[in-house]
Amino acid sequence: MIGDVWLCSGQSNIDVTIERVYPWYVKEIDAFDNPQVRLFRVQNETSTKGPKGDIRPTNINWRPLNKQNAWLFSAVGSFLGLRMQQQTGVPQGVIVNSWGGTPIEAWIPADSLKGSYPMLVKRVEFFQNDSYVRAQAQANGEAGRRWNELLDKEDQVQQFTQPSFDDEGWTTINQNVWSWRGTGSVWLRQHVTIDKAHAGKAARLLLGTLYDQDVTYLNGKRIGSTGYQYPPRRYDIPEGLLKEGDNVIAIRFINKSDAVHFIPEKPYMLCFGDDRFSQNPMPKDVIPLSPSWKFHEGAQMPPCPGGDVSLQNVPTTLYNAVLHPLAPFAISGVVWYQGESNTGNPAPYADYLRKLMGSWRDLWQQPQMPFVIVQLANYDGRQQTGFPRPITPQTDPVNSGWAQLREAQRTVAAADPYAESVVNIDLGETVDIHPLRKKEVAERVALCFDRLVYGKKVELFPQVVGHDVGDGSVVLTLDQPLRPVALKYFELAGSDGRYHNAEATTAGRTITITVPTGLSGGKPSKVRYAWKDNPMNADAYGLNGLPLGPFEMKLNRTDGE
Repeated sequence: MIGDVWLCSGQSNIDVTIERVYPWYVKEIDAFDNPQVRLFRVQNETSTKGPKGDIRPTNINWRPLNKQNAWLFSAVGSFLGLRMQQQTGVPQGVIVNSWGGTPIEAWIPADSLKGSYPMLVKRVEFFQNDSYVRAQAQANGEAGRRWNELLDKEDQVQQFTQPSFDDEGWTTINQNVWSWRGTGSVWLRQHVTIDKAHAGKAARLLLGTLYDQDVTYLNGKRIGSTGYQYPPRRYDIPEGLLKEGDNVIAIRFINKSDAVHFIPEKPYMLCFGDDRFSQNPMPKDVIPLSPSWKFHEGAQMPPCPGGDVSLQNVPTTLYNAVLHPLAPFAISGVVWYQGESNTGNPAPYADYLRKLMGSWRDLWQQPQMPFVIVQLANYDGRQQTGFPRPITPQTDPVNSGWAQLREAQRTVAAADPYAESVVNIDLGETVDIHPLRKKEVAERVALCFDRLVYGKKVELFPQVVGHDVGDGSVVLTLDQPLRPVALKYFELAGSDGRYHNAEATTAGRTITITVPTGLSGGKPSKVRYAWKDNPMNADAYGLNGLPLGPFEMKLNRTDGE
């Protein structure tokens, strides 16, 4: 039944369900009910003691693409399989093999690492002591349970959830500027007036993306809970719960470290109507929430001690347990969608990625196995450091770890005739490490496979193919014309290697960059573009609508990098 099979592997950006990203698209999938697309999800497992022979049983085992099966699958994987089947008429299989937050080292075999990175392999050996791993896991679990037990003993949960509770004595805070920095729990309450037209109707409550854990109540009834910071809070309200007049939303924040906070850029509202599940576009019938809340400290606690070994982050463990056993499957191509967890130390990433691709090709005995490498989307990596917020945009040149990792992804793909890189610099979100525009990602991945697998003449992302350094300007030549606009995010470096912002314009297949005054030596030695964590509204696009990706290159007097 299966024709082409695509292996989608990496960390959590690929591992987002259809319902979370495009709830309205579930209806489209249900309408397609396409048995020509089959879904397979690999169950998470680790191994420190070498490759396993088989994977864990899974309940998503070559299931046909429909509403029920897509629920627990992947947005990118579903969109990719559907698009490839519709374009080729060939049955498609998609294997999703992902684990949120994991580093690339976990997906590389020991024999590929030991020559250049012996300490990584020695780290694996440390975790081969089963007694130690069990003891650490048990201690971590007991610490969490004890911390929650003491918290719940002091925190008066029930009374604060009730709409009849008198919160007049509580402090009023603005959700975007409040300053509580403790650990433990805090309570927020907001009174919302519901008119007769909306009373009793089913609704969806949007609470943005909160840090870190929340339990949310409406009129005394618990309507949702999320245990960590990344998932958007979208809680369904059943018919009959909202009443005409005063209604109370109560949020219990539980914080074991750092600082609790809202994300200002996210939506906060009650949504009604048949389109209340949609996020793109937003629902039409909404009641916005106020940024003002009544605030009360629940229970202060010391930081929760933790010692989880997190074997999924240890080198080789995922290759051993969930990658190596897949080798019997005939794979048409690989989507590698990972990188966020390596931005803190991007220097070795290019070498890691080459070793990963080589070892996987050796395992499958396919030296020309196609790889599509999905570059990191724009995201303000400083968000991970917590407060103070809001964070001002990066305007001056900065040595961004996110940009360095994108460059590693770009250069590795450019040097490999059987690889392509997908530029995502316009599909991310400033405050969400899991951007929602997965359908566009899948379409761009599919275009790369059109070229790599089917040999189609597809015009992909604009590429710099030459340059000329003149008096007062640098002219870049591209493989295709760009939209004619004044460009942001170009930088030139002088003889000292120090970068300066530079003005740039496009004309056809060229970009002309004006050398800024004060450049060391007067002549530029290097150029780079969109070298930021989050280059918002980067505006260099081909006429095909695909963006020029971030890059860095040395400049010479003759064409070429």
